[in-house]
Amino acid sequence: MTRERLRRTFNEDAQLYDRYRPEYPLALFGELPAGPGTRVLEIGCGTGQATAPVARLGCSVVAVELGAELAAVARHKLASMDVEVIVSAFEDWPLPVEKFDLVMAATAFHWLDPEIRMDKCANALRPGGTLAVISTEHILGGTEQFFAEVQDIYERWDPATPPGLRLQPAAEIPREFDVSDRFGEVRFHRYEWDELYSTEDYLGVLSTYSGHRALPTRENLLADIAALIDTRYNGRITKRYMAQLAIARKLP
Repeated sequence: MTRERLRRTFNEDAQLYDRYRPEYPLALFGELPAGPGTRVLEIGCGTGQATAPVARLGCSVVAVELGAELAAVARHKLASMDVEVIVSAFEDWPLPVEKFDLVMAATAFHWLDPEIRMDKCANALRPGGTLAVISTEHILGGTEQFFAEVQDIYERWDPATPPGLRLQPAAEIPREFDVSDRFGEVRFHRYEWDELYSTEDYLGVLSTYSGHRALPTRENLLADIAALIDTRYNGRITKRYMAQLAIARKLP
């Protein structure tokens, strides 16, 4: 399935996305070169999970979001803040004349066209401005036995699932950032945390993922996962997350 098709699935149920997607660690935003008067461009704001913490730093934010329903939720949530939400694919959006101090993408950068994303981000920035890319990973930890057992369910209902797939510890997750001669040295920061989920809440968060939403056998998959959590784990499991922040400054 194409990247374009998958990235549009998030807009299918914006309220579900807003309810179940986890917040980012607040310490992450303390690493951003942001404060009162900072002009920020956010790419793919979703319903504002990363937008609000940045706006609370005193920044002026322009957020470009592909999904109209997601953007509507974000506008409502962020109405009291200095945030403008624009509905557009970033690739198609004409950059304003006034440059930004910071361009940020939170769990959205990998959906952008890799042929143009770095150059367009650089073009949006003033000289010496910063690109910040946040990615989120599901890593080894939490209720480890559940995540080993649930693999069989994915192999049953999703033929694209690699056999024997297992979660990786944080140390084995690559430190990824596109190679570009328009940016200087990249600094990485990592944050790990656990989220406790009931069966209902875990199915909710799974239903916000593009691959799950696009799967024809989704209902069967979710039903079997629910049965596993309820019968083997008393209706509660813990998922371990890692957020990675990659920061680089635009070269002159």
